[in-house]
Amino acid sequence: MRFDIITIFPGFFDSPLDYGILKRARTAGLVEVATHDLRGFTHDRHRTVDDRPFGGGEGMVLKPEPIYDAVASLGILPKAERQREKETIILLSAQGRPFTQAVAQELAATERVVIICGRYEGVDERVNEMLCDREISIGDYVLSGGELAAAVIIDAVVRLLPGALGNPDSSRFESFGVEDVPKKTDSADGPPRSTYGAGGLLDYPHYTRPAEFRGIAIPDALRGGDHEAIRRWRRRMALEKTLRNRPDLLDRIEISEEDRETLAKLRLNTEQEA
Repeated sequence: MRFDIITIFPGFFDSPLDYGILKRARTAGLVEVATHDLRGFTHDRHRTVDDRPFGGGEGMVLKPEPIYDAVASLGILPKAERQREKETIILLSAQGRPFTQAVAQELAATERVVIICGRYEGVDERVNEMLCDREISIGDYVLSGGELAAAVIIDAVVRLLPGALGNPDSSRFESFGVEDVPKKTDSADGPPRSTYGAGGLLDYPHYTRPAEFRGIAIPDALRGGDHEAIRRWRRRMALEKTLRNRPDLLDRIEISEEDRETLAKLRLNTEQEA
């Protein structure tokens, strides 16, 4: 897989790409990431990439010509001829659709992703109309530019590539994962691998040694090796954390009758505590 990043700050990516999973994936040849300096596609001595917006207003807008030439230099097919399942162009902006784990999975299935990093007040809309398949935002807030967002997207996508993680199930059974199949054991007598995939919920809490730390002990359900008890506890905690931190997710997923009963008890407890 290949990422091409169009930015006025190519040096920004030197550090994020050189650590952890991204570095290992690049070293192993699973992914290639190239940065392209937008100023290298300007045609004036000041290397101008922005201009004032028509109609007036604050700030500056990235010009369409340098971005168009930068994309053209990559040999990407025109928008009308492009096979989005193989190559896609993304514009990062605060006006885009939300970036989600589902979008990350779609991008992980492509062969090439071109990311245009917005900056200043935005990008000339003709760039979006002529070149881009997607306009994406990583959250309901405004960044100074798209570079941080590009790093986030690349990290989220690369960790989904086969071979990027030490354990391939790590990207399946976690917060926002699509898997929702009970997994009681890895083997006939082994420990639960992940009792349940997240199925769109937030992940359950995790604990490791020591069993007691500064007076706080691990939950009893995790002590005895009862796989069914562990499954029930993890599912309950995933529901509890989702209800507390992201209740909106509960309206987007299918839950079992057991889950509904658990949620009813959790909501009752919350009301009583209030």
